[in-house]
Amino acid sequence: MNIRRLLGLLPILCTLHVMASDYPLTLRSCDRDVTFDQAPQRVVVHDVNMTGMLLRLGLRERMAGYTGFDSAKHRERWMNEALADVPQLASRYPSIETLLEADADLFFAGWSYGMRVGGPVTPATLSPFGIPVYELTESCSRIMTQPRASLDDLYGDLLNLGRIFSVENRAEALVGELRERVDSVRTVVQQASDIPQVFLYDSGEDRPTTSGRLGMPQALIEAAGGHNVMDDVSASWTQVNWESVVERDPEVIVIVDYGPHTWQQKRDFLMQHPALQAVRAIRNQRFTVLTYIEVTPSVENALAVEKIAAGLHPQLFNGAPR
Repeated sequence: MNIRRLLGLLPILCTLHVMASDYPLTLRSCDRDVTFDQAPQRVVVHDVNMTGMLLRLGLRERMAGYTGFDSAKHRERWMNEALADVPQLASRYPSIETLLEADADLFFAGWSYGMRVGGPVTPATLSPFGIPVYELTESCSRIMTQPRASLDDLYGDLLNLGRIFSVENRAEALVGELRERVDSVRTVVQQASDIPQVFLYDSGEDRPTTSGRLGMPQALIEAAGGHNVMDDVSASWTQVNWESVVERDPEVIVIVDYGPHTWQQKRDFLMQHPALQAVRAIRNQRFTVLTYIEVTPSVENALAVEKIAAGLHPQLFNGAPR
């Protein structure tokens, strides 16, 4: 989304009648309840995907800062412009001291998105300082049993953020927009005569990093009319063996444009890999490229579904985003 579209949407959203949340407000976050006595005024958010959620909900003025925007993560121009006067507090994971210095009254993050199991910053370690944490739902699989990833995880997080910040109508409008776009794709791909086999390639040469059934790419590929060849792997982001990729023989490879190597370098590596020469996606050079924010839970997931669907079913999406 470009900055013009964002600026065009915000006035509409902000003029909606904003339904007020009742406080104290208690919500479920992963395996625990979190309570808010009032709407947060100084949220610190981790990573580009969650930052985009707050921006699209019109909450930039509530942001005390953001973390986790290292140089390996490509982000949209509209986000850079919207964050022009919001400080980056840490390029990687924040410390407790970082959040205290920012006077944070909420940390919006996730497991492997700003927090690690046993790490220095967790809901438990922040509790004594009175800093509540709302966890990204998709990331809960890192600490508890979760079903396969679903776009409902994204929608639920947006609606919960609407309740937390007392901007429920904005959240409902945004979720409605995303649902409509995804549902439009689902309607079209029902006409397809096949369900292409898809492998997502994030990075890695000795062993590829990909996403199993607990990561958001699972939901994106399904909605786009494809089958994630790693959906039997009970993990979100994980490493597999090249042998398992060859055995599953994907027809299309989704490349994540993220990390120190460009997507073109990743594509060339795959094309030249000796073990992959018989794989259909390599033989037919069928690749779709997505950015980091598009493959992680974010407001760009609808665009990701549109791009994947166009790559899987070009005969149905002539002129669609690629």
